[in-house]
Amino acid sequence: MAARRRRSPSDRRRRSHGQNLLVDREVVEGLLRRLGLRQDECVVDVGAGRGALTIPLARAGARVLAIERDRSMVSALQQRVEQCGVADRARIRRGDLRDVPWPAEPYRVVASPPYALTIRLLARLLDDPRTGPVRADLLLQWEVACKRAASPPSTLRSAAWAPWWRFELGECVSRQAFRPVPATDSGWLTVVRRVPPVLPVDLAPRFRDVLAPHWEATSHRHGRPS
Repeated sequence: MAARRRRSPSDRRRRSHGQNLLVDREVVEGLLRRLGLRQDECVVDVGAGRGALTIPLARAGARVLAIERDRSMVSALQQRVEQCGVADRARIRRGDLRDVPWPAEPYRVVASPPYALTIRLLARLLDDPRTGPVRADLLLQWEVACKRAASPPSTLRSAAWAPWWRFELGECVSRQAFRPVPATDSGWLTVVRRVPPVLPVDLAPRFRDVLAPHWEATSHRHGRPS
């Protein structure tokens, strides 16, 4: 039996955070065709990794803010955007999606975030519509994407977002599109801001606070995110 390849520190960090890097160009090209990006639109790529989305988005004319927490990947991505001639359209920031500040201007999110941080990212984007995106296209675990896109909402957490956001399930993406290959397939989840919202945006924090104790209790009982 061949000796198992020793994992690098970067590999171990990706495994610990459920970060499987998108490597299939056809998946990216299909996404770009349906995004309808406008020239100079502000787009945030969260968990940018090696730039599988960052560079094509910049080439398509977006102004991209790429956020990545792994120091070595930040350095490599900076070199890549310079080599690809898009350094003027792609700004690289080392940061954590759990606390990095969002742009002050209207923005979109296009990302393939670490699976383990999916709920935290959705909460940061959607809990307060006053600071959230105009639209988010996220590549998530297939079962998670299906759960969030369910209509009517299948969880209290989704119900807490529903007055301000509309969820759409996109195509399934094979696990073979990632390295390392994850255990499950993924799928695109599109989240669009409701205009007008069902409820005033100022009610969102209080609405969430009313429902949060109930979904947290459910999550503890079942041992998984609600």
